[in-house]
Amino acid sequence: MTRLCQIEIDDTGLPAPTPEMEQERKVAVFDLIEDNSFALPPRDGRTAPEGPYRLTLAVREGRLVFDIATEGGEAVAAFHLSLGPFRQVVKDYHQICGSYFEAVKRLPPSQIEAIDMARRGIHNEGARVLMERLDGKARIDIDTARRLFTLICVLHVGG
Repeated sequence: MTRLCQIEIDDTGLPAPTPEMEQERKVAVFDLIEDNSFALPPRDGRTAPEGPYRLTLAVREGRLVFDIATEGGEAVAAFHLSLGPFRQVVKDYHQICGSYFEAVKRLPPSQIEAIDMARRGIHNEGARVLMERLDGKARIDIDTARRLFTLICVLHVGG
C-alpha cells in the first residue's frame, strides 16, 4: 500500500516539451506505475492515510507542487517545493540529454556510452536532491526518485 497508483502531470500554462522529453515522460510515468515506493510518514502525531496514492505534479507560482490524494480521490497532502535547488541539476540534465540525443544519431557506441554514463550520473544527482527535499514529507526509494526527477525535468522546462 506504500505506492503511487496514478500520476498526473499538470503542465497547464507551460510550453510543450520536446518530443524526446515527452517520450521520457511517458516512460517515467509507465515505469512509476509499474514499480514505485511512496509512503507518507506520520505528521504532527497523526498517522498518515494509507495508500495507494494518486500524485499530481505541477509548477505553480514558481514552485514545484506535489498534490497527494488517496486512491479514492481524497486529498491528503500537498508539498510546495522551491525550484531553486533543482535549477542547476535540471539545466545540466537537459544539456547532457541534448548531447545524448545528438550522439545517438551520429557517434560510435563507445562515445554514446560515455555520454550516457554522464547522463545517468546527473540523473542520480537530481534524484538525490529530490529525496533531500522530500525528507520528512514522503518516503521514496532511489528508483522512484529517479523517475520523479524525469517528470520534474519535463515540468521545469516551463517553470
